[in-house]
Amino acid sequence: MATFFGSLILLVLVLQDSCYCFRSPLSVFKRYQESSRPVSNDCLGSTRPVKSPDSSDYTLDIRMPGVTPTESDTYLCKAYRLPVDDEAFVVDFRPHANMDTAHHMLLFGCNVPSSTDDYWDCGTGVCADKSSIMYAWARNAPPTKLPKGVGFRVGGESGSKYFVLQVHYGDVHAFTDKHKDCTGVTVKLTSEKQPMIAGIYLMMSVDTVIPPGEKAVNSDIACTYNRPTMHPFAYRVHTHHLGQVVSGYRIRHGKWTLIGRQSPQLPQAFYPVEHPLDVSPGDILATRCLFTGEGRTTKTYIGGTSNDEMCNLYIMYYMDAARASSYMTCVQTGDPDLFQHIPEIANIPIPVSPDMMMMMGHGHHHPDPKELEKKSVLQQPKREEEQVLDQDFHMEEVINWPGVNLKLGQVSGLALDANNNLVIFHRGDHIWDANSFDNTFVYQQRGIGPIEENTILVVNPNSSAILKSIGKNLFFLPHGLSMDKDGNYWVTDVALHQVFKLGPQGNELLTLGKAFQPGSDRKHFCQPTDVAVDPITGNFYVSDGYCNSRIVQFSPNGMFIMQWGEETSANMGPGQLQIPHSLTLAPEHSQICVADRENGRIQCFHSETGRFIKEIKHKEFGRELFAVSYADGLLYAVNGKSYFGDSPPVQGFVMNFSSGEIIDTFTPVRKSFNMPHDLVASEDGTVYVGDAHADTVWKFTPSERAEHRSVKKAGIAVEEITETEIIETRVKSRPKINNLVHTKEQRTQQQQQQQQQHPQQEQPHTQQEQQTHTQQEQPQQKQNIVEHSGPGVSQVLIITLLIIPVVVLIAIAIFIRWRKVRMYGGEIEHKSESTSGGILGKLRGVLLFLNITI
Repeated sequence: MATFFGSLILLVLVLQDSCYCFRSPLSVFKRYQESSRPVSNDCLGSTRPVKSPDSSDYTLDIRMPGVTPTESDTYLCKAYRLPVDDEAFVVDFRPHANMDTAHHMLLFGCNVPSSTDDYWDCGTGVCADKSSIMYAWARNAPPTKLPKGVGFRVGGESGSKYFVLQVHYGDVHAFTDKHKDCTGVTVKLTSEKQPMIAGIYLMMSVDTVIPPGEKAVNSDIACTYNRPTMHPFAYRVHTHHLGQVVSGYRIRHGKWTLIGRQSPQLPQAFYPVEHPLDVSPGDILATRCLFTGEGRTTKTYIGGTSNDEMCNLYIMYYMDAARASSYMTCVQTGDPDLFQHIPEIANIPIPVSPDMMMMMGHGHHHPDPKELEKKSVLQQPKREEEQVLDQDFHMEEVINWPGVNLKLGQVSGLALDANNNLVIFHRGDHIWDANSFDNTFVYQQRGIGPIEENTILVVNPNSSAILKSIGKNLFFLPHGLSMDKDGNYWVTDVALHQVFKLGPQGNELLTLGKAFQPGSDRKHFCQPTDVAVDPITGNFYVSDGYCNSRIVQFSPNGMFIMQWGEETSANMGPGQLQIPHSLTLAPEHSQICVADRENGRIQCFHSETGRFIKEIKHKEFGRELFAVSYADGLLYAVNGKSYFGDSPPVQGFVMNFSSGEIIDTFTPVRKSFNMPHDLVASEDGTVYVGDAHADTVWKFTPSERAEHRSVKKAGIAVEEITETEIIETRVKSRPKINNLVHTKEQRTQQQQQQQQQHPQQEQPHTQQEQQTHTQQEQPQQKQNIVEHSGPGVSQVLIITLLIIPVVVLIAIAIFIRWRKVRMYGGEIEHKSESTSGGILGKLRGVLLFLNITI
């Protein structure tokens, strides 16, 4: 077989050298270039309606007819006659546009367009009669689909007969290549009557002036609503470059209810309203646009160019068809007295990261919506269920971690800094006991003074060496701890009833609450327990606390935004809290979760609105759940010891964030959980648990990583196999190696089954026991390798079979050379050397190839 293989290689090489008609890679590439044709730049779509089979629905492409603007801030309009005279309803919009070419796009409905030209400059007008906006797009917004049973009425006796497309081309430099633009939108229509008619309520400022350099400028709009009841279901915000956030509200009996709030620098799509609501006669609709004048040297006015500004809120609503109005506007400047009561969140910008800007697209092209949808799916992170399948989440204590022996007081809080160093908040020589507070929650031990030692320790995660220590003479009874992205420490003190923000060196940057004064208003806390800081907005949340049942949200500078939560009733409903003890943020889910301690559950809320989203509660939690932490799609938690009747064991939990399912539980080997008070998890799965009674911090890692360390430390046979053993192992027959793997898997499954049958059984925990265990396992593993290797083919025989064809090839080459010299003499000596050198060079390549395969 080897001889045949070698001869075949030689035959191929000789044929390659002698065949003049061989096709080179360059010729193949040229043929590919010739067969490749650039895609036509013509406008896609058709002006004729495209009907759906077996349906009364049809679509209509409404596009610019291949235009090339020559000036920046050009507004062009194009009219399309409705293809039927009968009444129809628009139920879907699909844009074909790119923000690098078009600044924004509007679709109007009317009966008399301002021009009969193929397209025209919108400066002369859009419609000669009354017009209504049906659709608006900007900044690569995705498609908008209306709810079922809702449509914009067109045609018939009362509907519009024409669609007029308006496109604002902002920067003419997008057309330096002189391409023809076909920006537009495809509308889907149906002749089936819709029970609800859609409309647009436009709130727009006409007189805002933004001074140069001004950090924050408000533009307020408000109108009293006096039409039939409408039901907002979507909203869209629009400003130019200076807009930071636009917020819209319904005001009823003095209560402000959010309709929508969004950054105008994100895709300007129609977003669904936060909560279902209606707007009835007598309600007030109010909008605030927050601008900044920083970076400008002159005043900025409301206007139509890219250097001007706009403040627009489009509210898409539906009404009963019998009394529907398709378009309403509000341009009235808001009363300053009214806007004194606007929720503080309307004054807080929504940061837009560079990643978000990148997602909005670049390049002068019109992306295919299907491709965009496919790309967005591919870029989405794995679901938590998929992540669970990729990893082993059996947590085990890192038994050689020296941090468990740190000299600490009651450990109340844990966090991780930007370098994944562990940060510990402890109480030193102070103890929280029955004598610490009176029945009004006033601290009774002020006379002993603050804790004289450093209460915040930054610890190396591996060696547990103390890298930094701060917080001396500041606190009486430390409790919660968090870190923000700038390295600041956010802490709570239940004795002081205060929340502190400390700089990286321990200097006080912000203090909330009144020292030693419990309370429940905006300026007081009552034994606050924890802080969580949003890494995107900088807003922070305080769980308050042992004697209040609320979560309070503040702006980065400490201004009150909102609060939610109430005391627990008998039925323990959503949003009811009994000692909200620990907080964690899941930023990619826009959720904040709280360990509702005395209710023995986790509750998660929308981080911006406080809306209840879900509850996670398991019988394994028992009566108390002390702490919760989120990382990489997982929730980690610890429960507490109940002093009333039988209770589940005190342990840690790993849960799927989406489903709440328990994936694993864990307990320490050294010492035992007594009152695990807080925990923190990192993205790599490392978990630290701090205990307020054991005065200890444990470190846990997934068992897969722990097993890897054990293998490396024990130095088992795999690392000591010599080169000869590796070669021999490669030659062994493959089925025998599979048997070895199968045997190892069976052993692993048996071990896992034993652990499941005896979950409380302690594992070997001393270094000596580990070494003894691995030394006993080591000869067994070597024995398995020997037992399952089996007799193989002789190495000498293989080498011999591979060398024979090489010798034959060399002999043939020498014979060819001898024959040529004998037949042609010295005249072709130089040519023969070249030819034989080429062949011998290829033979050397064959030898190298054969050597590699040995």
